This record gives sequence, structure tokens and C-alpha cells, in this order.
Amino acid sequence: MSDDIPRRRPSGLGRGLSSLLGDIQRESPVGGSGNKGDVRQIPVASIEPHPDQPRRSFDEASLSELAESIRARGVIQPIVVRPHGHRFQIVAGERRWRAAQKARLHEIPAIVREFSDAETLEVALLENIQRQDLNAIEEAQGYRRLLDEYGHTQEALGRLVHKSRSHVSNLLRLLDLPASVQAMVANGELTMGHARALVTADDPEALAREVVSRGLSVREAEKLAQAGKAKARRRAPVEYKGAHADIAALERQLGDMLGLKVAIRHSPKGGEVRLVYSSLDQLDMICQRLSGDKF
Repeated sequence: MSDDIPRRRPSGLGRGLSSLLGDIQRESPVGGSGNKGDVRQIPVASIEPHPDQPRRSFDEASLSELAESIRARGVIQPIVVRPHGHRFQIVAGERRWRAAQKARLHEIPAIVREFSDAETLEVALLENIQRQDLNAIEEAQGYRRLLDEYGHTQEALGRLVHKSRSHVSNLLRLLDLPASVQAMVANGELTMGHARALVTADDPEALAREVVSRGLSVREAEKLAQAGKAKARRRAPVEYKGAHADIAALERQLGDMLGLKVAIRHSPKGGEVRLVYSSLDQLDMICQRLSGDKF
């Protein structure tokens, strides 16, 4: 797409990918006339992935399972593409397209719609986040591109992906880590909680290797990072104080998982977990997570 296309806010975004696709499918039924916006069958060979798709890693075992399902039942949910010269470029659904190739399908159902470069990145990012397909580094890199190249703010990004501004900010900080540590997060050796602790460490690479080799918990990684900083300042290591530190660590871990602010009140007789949301979309996300429904 040309760089001259105005960087406008997409009218369908911010309401969730399912809402966007629902609008398209209501407007254009399957087997339509072939106009842009219809759900129609497109040759798999005429489709190419987007080079800046946020998701970089695709698990082969998971792809094979999806391919077997597609062989048995077909592609249930169409992918989304945009015109790209004489071909089509994937906006959302690259995993389904890859699995369709494995299943040796010649055609795949697709929604064809015009998207600018910014809209393409937004839809791809939103789909992957809602399906929990991105690792923390991939998600952070997607946020960084939307901030740097398309003028989004952290607050606007939070609304777009239905997560808190602090979640977006914490993810972006992971990009300050050395490339080797980012790779450990991307391949699953370190969790986002571990990575957040390493951001403040004096030597994140050395600490990351120690965390992985010793199989340390997030709290243990936080203690080592704090102790290292205190040692550098020639002061005694800062120690956490009993259960309060455990509760604080659990709040951070749950907050990282949900992308929301989490508050836990605990007492010997029980307690409560409080989730703070700022929009109906975030509330809907909480309900879907609790009920186990798919996005």
C-alpha cells in the first residue's frame, strides 16, 4: 500500500476482532458476488503473508493438528486479506493459511477488504493478542511499531487491545533488554514476569542465564535483581517481607496474564481478588476468560 494513504483510525477497530469480522460477514454473505468485502474462495497460491506480521514463530506440531482438523472439517473461519497487486496479502489468519497448505487445500475462504498499512498491523496485532498467539516480545514489537510509525499513544493502544496502559508500558520496557535475553523470552525460557525483573538488573544477561540454569521463580529473580543493585550501591540486599511480597508478586503475575490491574486482599479467613477494567470490551474479555470461551 502506498505511504501516501492517510493514517486514519480504522472505523471497525477498538471493538474487537469478532465484531469487525461480524460486520463484514453481515454485509457480505459467503459465496457472494466477488466484490471486495465478500467472503469468497481464493486460491491458496494467490495469497502471501504480510512481511511485518507481529507473529514470527509458528509451532509445527500445532500447525499439523490444525491441518488435520481442516482436512476433516474444512476452514471454518475465513481469513482476512487485502488486495496486493495481482495477488492478496494476509491481514489476519496466517496460521489457518499455513495449515490449509499442509492440508493440501487449493482454495481457502477469505474476506477481501481494503486496509491501510496501519490498519493491517492493528488487525493482525489484535487477532493474535485475542487468540493469545504472541509471545511477550512479539507483542511488544507490535506496540512499538504502532507507536513509532503510526503515531499511536500508549493509552490508545491499551484501548485498541483492551488492556491497561500499564500493561502496554511494561511490555515496551522488555525491548530495553539485550537481544539474547529477548530471545529467551521469545522461545519460552523466560516468562514475562522474569523479564520484567531483569529489566532493572545491572547485568540482565548474566542474571537471565542464572534464572534459566537454576529454574528460579519470578520472585527469586526479583530478589536477585534487587540484591545485585543493592550490592552495587554497597548496601545490604533488600529483602521482601513475608506474605506481603508473595501477594505483590502474585498481583503482578496475574496482571501480566490478563493485561489488567489486579488487587488481592488476603486474610487468614479468606480474601478477594479485584480486577480493574476501563471499558466494556475489557469486561467482555474477563467474562470470556472466566467462562473458557474462545475469542
